[in-house]
Amino acid sequence: MIGTVESSVNVPAPVLAAYSYCEAVTGQQARNFAYGIRLLPTPKRRAMSALYAFSRRVDDIGDGTLADDVKVARLDETRAVLARIHEGAVDEDDTDPVAVALAHAARVFPIPLEGLDELIDGVQMDVRGETYETWDDLRTYCRCVAGAIGRLSLGVFGTEPGAHGADRAPEYADTLGLALQLTNILRDVREDAEGGRTYLPADDLAKFGCSAGFHGLTPPAGADFAGLVHFEVRRARALFAEGYRLLPMLDRRSGACVAAMAGIYRRLLDRIERDPEAVLRGRVSLPGREKAYVAVRGLSGLDTRHVTRRTVRRRA
Repeated sequence: MIGTVESSVNVPAPVLAAYSYCEAVTGQQARNFAYGIRLLPTPKRRAMSALYAFSRRVDDIGDGTLADDVKVARLDETRAVLARIHEGAVDEDDTDPVAVALAHAARVFPIPLEGLDELIDGVQMDVRGETYETWDDLRTYCRCVAGAIGRLSLGVFGTEPGAHGADRAPEYADTLGLALQLTNILRDVREDAEGGRTYLPADDLAKFGCSAGFHGLTPPAGADFAGLVHFEVRRARALFAEGYRLLPMLDRRSGACVAAMAGIYRRLLDRIERDPEAVLRGRVSLPGREKAYVAVRGLSGLDTRHVTRRTVRRRA
């Protein structure tokens, strides 16, 4: 159950300032995420911004240009900040606005903060340069860096009282996070290769003749790159289909937020499927007007109604 949500009148000024900082970070850096959380009521939007700002801090450490030992030290420092939030040891006048906002959000909503520890674990895997032999291996990583975010977000959204199958809501939120992360991996395959990272499973790369990696505007000689992409797209679609079962369990605006964010990534997946080599030429993205359409579609509840009808047919 969600605790009593405070209005702006009841939120101390330093906490409001901390939330404003997190919302500014989100608006500037979270291109796709921001479209979804705009649909939330103010307290939930603020809490999601605090989660994003903390997560962004962790990601920026992993993606930055610092030496690996410095990254490890910074991640340890960030984990120590998270421990202080866990312990209720962050005062509203603390000098770290992200910690202040997240500490307040965690008092208002039942956010499973251990998910942020998992995120740090996943970024540490990046720093170590881990690669993944199988989908099961990659799924473990995706659960840390994206599935955990799904479960954290569910702590803010909550589920509707009496929602059928709500005990499985964390599982569906986790799976939806995996779907988004696999889409990200496909979109960023060349960018990651240029940074020395390979996320797609080695088994899959070998199956489609792509073990040489992706360092140019065209696939490796003799590779079935389109076959690899289509294979991973099918995997991502199955994850989306499973994760979308979360939608009918949420209130209208939380469902709209999730449908908007997931809808943007599903459309990215459509574009990648139509032109697999586009991911080698540059970053595939959606124009703002298309993102806005997806947000309106989410708010209309079309995706939720579709999932509900499909679930009812499955039970019949």
